[in-house]
Amino acid sequence: MNRRFATGLGLLTGLAVLAMTAPAGAQEAAAPQLTQDGAALTGLSAAQLFDIADQARVAGRHDDAEAIYTALTRDPQPEIRSEARFRLGMMLSDQQRYQDAALLFRAILDEQPNATRVRLELARVLAAMGDEGRARQQLRQAQAAGLPPDVAEVVNRFASALRSNRRFGGNFEFAMAPDSNINRATDAKTLDTAIAPLTLSEDARQQSGLGVHLAGQVYARLPLTPRVMLVPRVSGDGTFYKSGQFNDMSGSALLGFEWQAGGDRLMPSAGVTWRTYGGHPYARTFTGDLRWTHQISGRAQGDVGISYARTHYLTNSLQDGNLFSLSAGVERALSARTGVGVTVSGQRQTARDPQYSTTSGGVTVLGWRDMGKLTLFANGTARYLESDAPALGGLVGRREEWFLRAGSGAIFRQVEVAGFSPVLRFAYERNISTVGIYDYRRVTVDIGITRAF
Repeated sequence: MNRRFATGLGLLTGLAVLAMTAPAGAQEAAAPQLTQDGAALTGLSAAQLFDIADQARVAGRHDDAEAIYTALTRDPQPEIRSEARFRLGMMLSDQQRYQDAALLFRAILDEQPNATRVRLELARVLAAMGDEGRARQQLRQAQAAGLPPDVAEVVNRFASALRSNRRFGGNFEFAMAPDSNINRATDAKTLDTAIAPLTLSEDARQQSGLGVHLAGQVYARLPLTPRVMLVPRVSGDGTFYKSGQFNDMSGSALLGFEWQAGGDRLMPSAGVTWRTYGGHPYARTFTGDLRWTHQISGRAQGDVGISYARTHYLTNSLQDGNLFSLSAGVERALSARTGVGVTVSGQRQTARDPQYSTTSGGVTVLGWRDMGKLTLFANGTARYLESDAPALGGLVGRREEWFLRAGSGAIFRQVEVAGFSPVLRFAYERNISTVGIYDYRRVTVDIGITRAF
């Protein structure tokens, strides 16, 4: 395998020992018929074709090299097609065709998850694309696959120094979203009170629908010093239904900084968010938060976040107040294929009317596993909430509830178009509340697209 491991990795220059996990070159097998400069290349071994492609690459004839490598990626022998994918991926990476390179590296890992060299190259390419979070995840999975101590130490140093150099970036998500309870409402027709049952209107009861979910963000990373970045960010999220009265849309504009030293990053930010519901302004929030990310070990990363927000509800000023949040989580790679994460959180919301003031806390557990070209994931959340005072002016008791959510899904990389693959998500929610209007069940299905790598 091509041993130019130093490309873009700096700290890892010269560590050819990592090639021990690279695909072996079964170089003598017969190869497909190819053409070069109009002449047929027939009856050549894979080793000879690799040599011709390498010479074309060095000579700057990248189209010729790409044609030969691409043909070899369809070879029936896995060692040959993995070798071809790797060499082609490295060439495309040098040309800054990062998405194409990432798809090739991902295809190798689908067949050989312990190919550590390939996983490190995928991490480098993801960082170059601005996807630093996934790049760090790949590094943790490489460590979990097993590395010699000296190599593991160098990879740790690379992880500490990893930073995306992409100045501008963004992402976009689209999904069809069938939902059994689009307004998160009770299915009861009446609400028991201290005086008499109240009849709920149709709009106040559970509604189902088929929606379209759109989300995206754009950002910039502007260096101020070698360690400090200015990070402005604009994002939006919305779910839209045929009945516009349940359309839920929110957006935010934040200005932040990012400071990194070793395995630690501090990311303070502040800005404004807004939300509309049913096409009408619902809430406006001024917020500030601080996030700390710490590299615990080669396999694990910790995150701590604290935030404050001042919220104004345009439809009910009695809900206006402060929102304080604190969360801490750990994510760990168990193997090259598997990872888990746990997050605990707490929240305190104040309001002008104490019936809307609440205190809550919960835990979320998640996990994922790569199974060839299929990635499975699952998550579960449990959260408890209490209000400060009885609801509905004392007509019903104090709000106490458990929110339970279980979700699962899969990414199908067997299908790939323009770097994207289908993703399918299922979720079940149950909010068990002492106040009937907040008691509900909900089932959602998202059918969308996501990056294939």
